[in-house]
Amino acid sequence: SVRFSRGLRDRQVSWCANLHLRTLIGTTGTTGMSDEFDGFVAAIRPRLRRAFVGCRGLDGADDAAAEALAWAWEHWSEVQAMTNPAGYLYRVGQSRTRTPRRVGLLAPEVFDAPEVEPALIPALLTLPETQRTAVWLVHGCGWKYAEVAEAMETTTSTVGNHVRRALERLRHSLKVDRDA
Repeated sequence: SVRFSRGLRDRQVSWCANLHLRTLIGTTGTTGMSDEFDGFVAAIRPRLRRAFVGCRGLDGADDAAAEALAWAWEHWSEVQAMTNPAGYLYRVGQSRTRTPRRVGLLAPEVFDAPEVEPALIPALLTLPETQRTAVWLVHGCGWKYAEVAEAMETTTSTVGNHVRRALERLRHSLKVDRDA
């Protein structure tokens, strides 16, 4: 298994790094697979990166996305058959970059998120990890409940409960009426 070191901050998962990865794996020259994989990476990487910002921070998001995409390359035939490869790769990136420390969220403008209430980021950090992850993926990244459920290895109803409870806590913390 090929893994990126924590010291390597491949911010763009550039095609140069992709070629290096292929060289390490020993699969250079597989142009049909390579072109298909390149298209997959172009489509899925921004979505994964944005999802990882919520649980790994900006630097950790790049590492987690790189780890997930490295795994995807190694298991490309399996990934192609998946109904929700983003959800599965989210779990791969999470498990390969698990850290014991708590990660802070960055200001939304740092990672191209829509403008939000300034107190929202600190309020998100007070949520339990499962609630924060669920509400971030659903409302911050636009994932469907089923995709989040698969990524979190739980049911859609549990995701709904996490999102509902997170929103209740956020409303209370931010002193917002339910109808606002």
